Amino acid sequence: MFKRENGYKPWLINNKLDCCRFWRKHYDPFYKIVASLLSEFTNMNHTCPYVGPQILKGFYLKPELLLLPFPMGNYMLSLRWYYDKRLQVDTNVSFEFIEDLKTGK
Repeated sequence: MFKRENGYKPWLINNKLDCCRFWRKHYDPFYKIVASLLSEFTNMNHTCPYVGPQILKGFYLKPELLLLPFPMGNYMLSLRWYYDKRLQVDTNVSFEFIEDLKTGK
């Protein structure tokens, strides 16, 4: 996770995850949030093995699913997907978080 501060800088989370293990038992709190954000838009929400195309389509950020408080700003979630210790896919999702100061949401 990166926050834009004079360029994108590492912010809060720098972690590795075994997806096959994670889908059997959601053991990592941060990736539980990421999974909840992506689950409606992908077919990658099942246990291994993954066969055929893995798709993430039509994604948009649902702020009500962000369970952590975020300071206002620009963010980038960078996900690197490895298989057999080789990088297969590099995914970057950028978003701007603006708090509605009138309602506090």
